[in-house]
Amino acid sequence: MKITVIVPTYNEIENLSKLVSKLFSIPLEINLIIVDDHSPDRTGDLADRLAFENPGRITVIHRSGKLGLRTAYLQGFARAFQLDNHAIVQMDADLSHDPQCLLEMAEKLEQFDLVLGSRYLKGGKVDEQWPFWRKALSAWANFYSRSILRIPLRDATTGFRMWRTTALKAMPLDRVCSNGYVFLVEMVYLAYRLGYRIGEVPIYFSERLFGRSKMNFKIQVEAAFRIWRLPWHYRDVRPR
Repeated sequence: MKITVIVPTYNEIENLSKLVSKLFSIPLEINLIIVDDHSPDRTGDLADRLAFENPGRITVIHRSGKLGLRTAYLQGFARAFQLDNHAIVQMDADLSHDPQCLLEMAEKLEQFDLVLGSRYLKGGKVDEQWPFWRKALSAWANFYSRSILRIPLRDATTGFRMWRTTALKAMPLDRVCSNGYVFLVEMVYLAYRLGYRIGEVPIYFSERLFGRSKMNFKIQVEAAFRIWRLPWHYRDVRPR
């Protein structure tokens, strides 16, 4: 199976080389698209060097600044659609998503249009070092999203996911309008409304060792309010 992995980056210079090494050690045919938002720590320069060292396997998209998760992924999708692949993966650059899980996700994708790496499915887990309040907040955000949108999934907020390329291409991506992390929830909800077959595999979500999380209060507020608007925004969408 040919897989294109899309990784948005902003100040991930301490993690990117490790991620590339892990991805390319997996017995899958993987190429990588790095979408860098003009990282002050020169992650983009490192990405260019890694692309030079791995000819034909890494594409780097340089952007002018922090333009949001939605546009990063939409640009990554557009580039991935130009490549020869069977699946397209979304994942974080901070090593919180174990690339080894792609093996199980790829196997599961034979039966589904979208496979989610789930922290809350039986067998999944979040980092033991997380403080209680953070675990509670993560679990509550996921419960909040699933309850409002009535999605029968265990982890609607996960950023680790594998799409069948033909299914992702058929999505009306021009209608997706959330810009922060709620973009991830919106994509899953839209796929569900379209009648896509969605599966989940358990993952261990580890805490980043280097760099800083991009999550902030503004992003959380956007997510809390935006979720309520999604059912109305997609009220006309029916299964294909």
